[in-house]
Amino acid sequence: MAETADLNPDKSTPLLWPREQHRARSDDASDPLREALKRCSARTYEAARQFRRTRDVTHLPVIVLGVIEHYVERDLRIKLKTASDGLRLAEDLGIDSLTRIEIGMLVEEVLQLEIDDKELARLQTLGEVRRCVERMASNPREAKNDA
Repeated sequence: MAETADLNPDKSTPLLWPREQHRARSDDASDPLREALKRCSARTYEAARQFRRTRDVTHLPVIVLGVIEHYVERDLRIKLKTASDGLRLAEDLGIDSLTRIEIGMLVEEVLQLEIDDKELARLQTLGEVRRCVERMASNPREAKNDA
């Protein structure tokens, strides 16, 4: 049982001693998904958590945008707010081939799937990334064999 103090004026939630506060913070650090997405939005983390739990592909657009946003320069992120499938990774978002690989690795880790490096290299637009991730999440074996 957690040690509490009677110093909380509203009595609705107990105050935690410093040792218990530290334990609560360290629980977040032990969550590999939260650690992987630590620089992404809470919305991205929640979508990824839900996807892992349900495998529901409707969460994928939020995850894909959140992961890509993490790697895009701040001044170019506004383009992702109204992003169309034709948004070009290199020309419009400044994503080079190394960054594309980093994005692929994070997507693999977060969604627990494997993306073929050759296919990843061919992806040029946001729409192509979305469709690739959806296809692989829907049927990972088929997507891997297509590459």
